[in-house]
Amino acid sequence: MAGASLLTLLDDIASMLDDVALMSKVAAHKTAGVLGDDLALNAQQVAGVSAERELPVVWAVAKGSFKNKAILVPLALVISALAPWLVTPLLMIGGLYLCFEGAEKLAEKWLHSEHLAQEEELPDDLDAWEAQKIKGAIRTDFVLSAEIIAISLGVVAASSLTIQAATLVVIAILMTIGVYGLVAGIVKLDDAGLYLMNKPGASQSSQALGRGLLALAPKLMKGLTVIGTIAMFMVGGGILVHGIHAIGELFHQWAQSFSTIALIGPALAYSLPTLLNAVFGVMCGAVAVAVVSLVQKLRHSRNHGEH
Repeated sequence: MAGASLLTLLDDIASMLDDVALMSKVAAHKTAGVLGDDLALNAQQVAGVSAERELPVVWAVAKGSFKNKAILVPLALVISALAPWLVTPLLMIGGLYLCFEGAEKLAEKWLHSEHLAQEEELPDDLDAWEAQKIKGAIRTDFVLSAEIIAISLGVVAASSLTIQAATLVVIAILMTIGVYGLVAGIVKLDDAGLYLMNKPGASQSSQALGRGLLALAPKLMKGLTVIGTIAMFMVGGGILVHGIHAIGELFHQWAQSFSTIALIGPALAYSLPTLLNAVFGVMCGAVAVAVVSLVQKLRHSRNHGEH
């Protein structure tokens, strides 16, 4: 009797693990796009960090990401059970923050480029500057992690609470390890290039590969910085459009109107919504930056008037 009960328990556990594995695979597929944006956004955070501090910075952000997900997973389960209507508004707030952050980066680059260049060349306090970059990266990771968890939760919404929790935990761990493992690999490409070039007895092909990696590393980091900013608008704008159904439907109709064009029609119809999401994200981010700047100026004027 006891043996039969044990076999039944083991069978239930095996069945649950199969369900978790299947759900995790589906959730990972659905969040792959966000994973790419997450990679680009986080890789750019180490731009300008000295070589010996690159891995410590990546590790610090990775630890922050694990903490973010340790908060988000139980919070998502509670919200899903008690107030599922809150998921979309909370995601939209996060999406607006991403758009604001992206627009703020563009404003600093175009409107305050001279001041920004001076800050990048010689920070007054390297420790504080590094801590600020880590803090900013963890804030950005929180929004992207929230979207990953929300998408994953949608996949397992009809499953039991146990399977929901297990799937979210698996996705949270795998995504964090995957993103920051890749980021660590990207930022150490130049070190790998130097190793191949200076390795005793290195062949000409190894030295050539090393030189190629050395040449590629700075260009890749610069490219990821640009891609990361674009990704803020794509992800943030996509979240906002998803929450505002009328705009999402309008963008879908516009995209479908191009589908009949010969040869390039299907490609345009497929890519146009993402482009429109990014443009919408830029617009929302610009408005958010303008509003925040106006509030700051009014507050500064009020404080100045009181003194």
